[in-house]
Amino acid sequence: MKPPLEGIRVADFSHVMAGPYATHLLRLLGAEVIKVEAPDRGDAMRYYGADRRYDGMAPAFIAVNAGKKSMVLDLKKAEDLEVARRLVARSDVLVENFRPGVMQRLGLDHETARQLNRRLVYCSVSGYGQSGPRRDWAAIDNIVQATTGMMSLGGEPDTPPARVGFPVVDTLTGQTAALAILSALFRRERSGEGDYIDVAMFDASLAFMASAVVPYLVTGRTPERTGNTGFSGQPTSALFLARDGRHISLGVVQQRQFEELARVLGREDWLTDPRFTTPDLRRANHAPMHAELSKEFARRDALQWEAMLSAAGLPCGMVRDVGEAMELPALEERDLCHVLEVPGLPDRTRVGIVGPGYLSANSATPELEPPPRLGQHTEEIRAWLDRD
Repeated sequence: MKPPLEGIRVADFSHVMAGPYATHLLRLLGAEVIKVEAPDRGDAMRYYGADRRYDGMAPAFIAVNAGKKSMVLDLKKAEDLEVARRLVARSDVLVENFRPGVMQRLGLDHETARQLNRRLVYCSVSGYGQSGPRRDWAAIDNIVQATTGMMSLGGEPDTPPARVGFPVVDTLTGQTAALAILSALFRRERSGEGDYIDVAMFDASLAFMASAVVPYLVTGRTPERTGNTGFSGQPTSALFLARDGRHISLGVVQQRQFEELARVLGREDWLTDPRFTTPDLRRANHAPMHAELSKEFARRDALQWEAMLSAAGLPCGMVRDVGEAMELPALEERDLCHVLEVPGLPDRTRVGIVGPGYLSANSATPELEPPPRLGQHTEEIRAWLDRD
């Protein structure tokens, strides 16, 4: 089985997270990704984190650069810029995430690239897009979490806004860019023409937040924060403390699920209690329903509840940390974890990265080499460009 993007070449001028995550997804689909890096230090993500032992090959860099090739070019030098132009002419996709205007100053903007290669799919990733009043605003993940309203949605109503605890904007923007690139490549198969794609972190975040944004657009009311209560507002979709001090997340939102929950817990009395018989009544009597559930969940350990309720077809899961989640069995079967040998790392050199997040019956994820050392493939790529 061949990867679906085998034979597609990506000239990757992106750095840090959003752009490299997009090209990482393309690499997982089989594309060849040539990462163009500046001299001296290359991508700043190579040095991300507080543990200096990982400088040059930081865990965050490993996460989104496995299997790519690294080429060092100083785009301010005419001879290196010419090499970059030759690379663009022979690529299918170009991805960049500089501030708007930078690629134009370098002489690698879309119009110039299109003259070199009419079949090129050119994707620009930025904070607020290539047009509009916020075009030149600087943006990183937590800033866009703030400006889109994402921070206002989490936590309890009486607590300060809180960021999502990982760079969600970067990764969802990368996914959006990868999707847009795939659609442009598909269109190119029909038309023979390339495309220009303008992906903004702000836009991608609002699209990702559709379940919160669209209710505002329909009703004119800003969503309220509900803490650990689910989007439904039901007290049966919330967090509870089990006997062993671990938390259980329950997701009972449908009437039939509530009736099954009552039976499994031996609390059929809830089915006739006038406070709890319908979803609206349970929502109106949130505190007493939550209190009743809390008493029940205190009777068993979290893992017991998870197994028992899941077996009954009820959405329920123990709250795990990342390490516990990654130690669950059968992740390899789901193509969720790929093991790499990365020479030179402290402590251990055999490490894992996360897969694409889905399975396909007719294609396979390519075997991935470790992330490249800075400039590792420069001479190889120059020689290839010189051959033709």
